[in-house]
Amino acid sequence: MGKRALAGAVVVFLMGAAAYASFYIAPEEKTMHVLQRIFYFHAATAWAGMTALFIGFVANLLYVWRREGKWDALGVACAEVGLACFTVVLITGPIWAKPAWGIYWTWDARLTSTFILWLLYVSYLLLRTLIEEPDRRALLSALFGIFAFIDVPIVFGAIRWWRTQHPAPVIMGGPGSGLDPTMSKVFFFSVFALHCLVVFLINERYRLEKLRAKFEIVRREAEAI
Repeated sequence: MGKRALAGAVVVFLMGAAAYASFYIAPEEKTMHVLQRIFYFHAATAWAGMTALFIGFVANLLYVWRREGKWDALGVACAEVGLACFTVVLITGPIWAKPAWGIYWTWDARLTSTFILWLLYVSYLLLRTLIEEPDRRALLSALFGIFAFIDVPIVFGAIRWWRTQHPAPVIMGGPGSGLDPTMSKVFFFSVFALHCLVVFLINERYRLEKLRAKFEIVRREAEAI
């Protein structure tokens, strides 16, 4: 418990430091001014969410291959954390878009594919509630999770493959893209902090799912007596 509390404290410190750096260390952007500072949280959360979903994708593949409960537990843990991240992305995006574009939402490739991704992982979690038999639930949700992950590279590549309302990538973008050196350091520190948060949450949710699975086994054995 002490290690978990320490890890949680470190994550809180990193998140606080990232927030401070975003508001007080990163220079103000010339066009959007203070509004642009949401970028350090909005984009970093999207990157962390994709990482969570990628780990879940690998866990789903391993469950289909090995049929071990730990991979099912990791898959659902990653799906929930990834979904939480993209919920934040879909909330912060319109907050940024309204003053920048004059509208909260537009159905361009990046926004639409992100919304579809959110719906897919909501469906993944709903599917798990509809199937009571554990092994069947784990297998079908793993297969659906593998299918749902197909949209992740589409979300990532949308602003690279198509012209969209969403700004062109400033990280790993084309010629002329990039950030001020201080902005870049603050952004990658925010990415690091968000990834630490995601890893911490996945670990906690994984532990909870394993306990839930053990409780379900005990409950079924008790009902069989």
